[in-house]
Amino acid sequence: MYLEFIILAIVFIVFLYQLTKHNQVLRKLAFVLQLILNFHKFHDKVAQFLQETKGTFLLKPAWLGHMDMLFTSDPANVHYIMCAKFSDFVKGSEWRMRFDIFGDHSIFNTDFDEWKQNRKAARAFLCHQQCHQHVAKIIPDIIEQALIPVIEHVSEQDMAVDLQDLFKRYTFDFACLLTIGSNPNSLMIGPEHPFLKALDDAFEAAFVRFVLPQKLWKLQRWLGIGKERKLSEGWKIIDEFCAEHISIKREKLGRTSEDEDEEGLNLLSCFLTGRVIGPTHTPNDIRDDITNLLFGIADTTSTALSWFFWLLSKNTFAETKIRQELRRNLPESCDVKEWRPRHVEELDNLVYLHAALCETLRLYPPVPYEWRTPLGPDTLPSGHRVNQKTGIFISAYAMGRTASIWGEDCHAFKPERWITDDGGIKHEPPHKFFVFSAGSRICLGKEIAFTLMKAIIATIIHNYDVQVIESHPVIPSLSVLFRMKHGLMARINKRRATLSE
Repeated sequence: MYLEFIILAIVFIVFLYQLTKHNQVLRKLAFVLQLILNFHKFHDKVAQFLQETKGTFLLKPAWLGHMDMLFTSDPANVHYIMCAKFSDFVKGSEWRMRFDIFGDHSIFNTDFDEWKQNRKAARAFLCHQQCHQHVAKIIPDIIEQALIPVIEHVSEQDMAVDLQDLFKRYTFDFACLLTIGSNPNSLMIGPEHPFLKALDDAFEAAFVRFVLPQKLWKLQRWLGIGKERKLSEGWKIIDEFCAEHISIKREKLGRTSEDEDEEGLNLLSCFLTGRVIGPTHTPNDIRDDITNLLFGIADTTSTALSWFFWLLSKNTFAETKIRQELRRNLPESCDVKEWRPRHVEELDNLVYLHAALCETLRLYPPVPYEWRTPLGPDTLPSGHRVNQKTGIFISAYAMGRTASIWGEDCHAFKPERWITDDGGIKHEPPHKFFVFSAGSRICLGKEIAFTLMKAIIATIIHNYDVQVIESHPVIPSLSVLFRMKHGLMARINKRRATLSE
């Protein structure tokens, strides 16, 4: 990280020269200085500056390379970019260059007709009835066969456990069953799965690529140093993982017809057979889509779960309300002392839990920024002019901390803000609650994510007491994913539930 800091200092000197040359406002100089001196607080500093500039600011000239940078948390701008003028704002080549780990033809990296075809295929798979049936089966299966045994072990041994790591393993096993049709069993106590580490390294490298001038991070890549070296090593691991499972699946399909009843509907089988999602794809396309879906399901969900339990440790009133809600909604026939979801439908009436999750996502969105590039000159509702040389960062993190959007208590954890007067979940428009994106690119896996998270949370909260270790530092990593840099250490103890709770 020292190398990146030195490079940022150089960037600042260049920016200072450009600032004097172009007579830019001094508060932008102050912002850049604060950002460099407090780089470990990057997200908060951006959010603070967006508050001071009424939700939008533009850094000119192009101090991060050949593009200007516009940051916004203004819902009107978000609606304009993501909904009203969707076809005029794209991911673009700058995004693809920085996120090349996702591939040139994947749903996260494409625009226009190619994106529409990818979106159509993803929707066909995720919305298929057999996919829903498979999800409903594997969520409780992994909880019963893997998550509970691991928690029981750490509880009996009075061990401190990294909850973020635990959730990463669970969601990765779930995502693998859904994408490649096999379980890597990463939940077993042992080293982290190499694929997970590779993705983390890739996201940290992508973040550095956005904050450093292009020439500098490309120099790191050429020299094989810093984050670029880790990215290169991780890329090989991801390629090998995908290639191995594609080969195994091809061999299996060559020997016998796919038994979907036994294995369940999975993305890899659909790609190789053309079933559900259309014509077959090249190995590179399959590799890219596997990586995209594993990230979309596993990494984002486990990140949200980690922040949820951290917030719960600071707001014990919410934990009490969730337990009370669980007791009210338990099936009459179940054992109230050792309950876990046998059927995902049991989670449908957990309104307060759903609200607490929405509140977590508002304050700690797993992906804190979205990027868009205009196809041509345009003027945003905020009055800022942009063009094809402007990179636009939409800050979901800052939006969740904006008083004009959420009220003066916007920094408080308050699940009640999501509950209507008649006891239902309050709907907030996506351009205000931007966690799942908005418009045509809104997340297809939203309902799966909520079901997965509620199943894990309900199981843990009803059966165990989670005590987060207060002395353990909890800070976000500098990544495009809002992970905890040092994990979330906690102890988990068996509960002795009483009927009077």
